[in-house]
Amino acid sequence: MSSLDSMYQEIILDHAKMRHGQGILESPDGESFQVNPTCGDQVTVQVNLDGDRISHLVWDGKGCSISQASISVMTGLVEGKTMAEAEELLGVFQELMNSRGRGIEDEKLDRLEDGAAFVGVAQFPARIKCALLGWMAMRDATIKATKAKGEGE
Repeated sequence: MSSLDSMYQEIILDHAKMRHGQGILESPDGESFQVNPTCGDQVTVQVNLDGDRISHLVWDGKGCSISQASISVMTGLVEGKTMAEAEELLGVFQELMNSRGRGIEDEKLDRLEDGAAFVGVAQFPARIKCALLGWMAMRDATIKATKAKGEGE
C-alpha cells in the first residue's frame, strides 16, 4: 500500500469515527431518508435553507465506514454553499466515483478536499453506492426544501 493510499484510508476512518454534522434539526426545511438496499446502509439528511444557500445540514445514519465517512465529508463541503455549488460538488464527486479509481483532474479533486480520499473506493463498484448515499440524500433534501419554501411563500 502506498503512503498516499494509507493517508486516504486514514482520512476515511477518521471521518467514520468523528462524524461531522451528525445530529437532528428541530424544524428542517427538507429531509430525505435513503437506504442502500445492497448493504443496508441508511441515512436521513436534513437541511435548512437561507434563500438558495444551505445554512444547516445535519444527518443521522448507520452503515459502513465508507458511507458514514462520505456523509461526514459531504457535510463539511456543502454546508454554507448555495444549492448550485452543492450540485456542482456532487457532480465532481460522481465523476470521481465513475473514474473507477483512475481519479480526475487535480483542479477538480482539490475542490473535494477530504473527499479526494474516496478515489480508491471508486475501484470497487459495489462500494460506490455506499459513498454516494449521503450525496443523493442531500440532493433530495434540498429539492424538497426548495419545494416546501416555494409552497410556503
